[in-house]
Amino acid sequence: MFDFGFSELVVIGVVMLIVVGPERLPKVARTAGHLLGRLQRYVSDVKSDIQREMQLEELKKLQEQVKEQAHEMESSVREQVSSLEAGLGKTVDEVKAALPGEESVGGGAATAGAQQQAAPVEQAAVADGSAESTSQLELGLDPAVRQPLPVDKA
Repeated sequence: MFDFGFSELVVIGVVMLIVVGPERLPKVARTAGHLLGRLQRYVSDVKSDIQREMQLEELKKLQEQVKEQAHEMESSVREQVSSLEAGLGKTVDEVKAALPGEESVGGGAATAGAQQQAAPVEQAAVADGSAESTSQLELGLDPAVRQPLPVDKA
């Protein structure tokens, strides 16, 4: 704080000895020491409070950055998921269009033809007693192992 040399402290001590007197000098020195200690503790408390406030501000800024990055990450993931869903839907439509005898999902003739073809399978399943097999056959699953049926590429 203050820059005092040894010679300056000697001058201050001699002046105090003359002004205060030898009997009261120890009491004044003790009081001055206590006041100086309180002043140092007060200054260190203020410094630590300021440092805590600065750290708190840094943490708030860091928290905001993390929130922004999390928001950006979430939005990019959502965009990728939506693009994947769109690509998957397009692929499903292409596969449906490529299947022989099937048209778009909303086509009435294709739906009626599919229902007529499914009726004998359902009747066979009812006679067999396995309704679960029917739904798995309609989905193209092998009822024995619940895996997709092999597709002939003829």
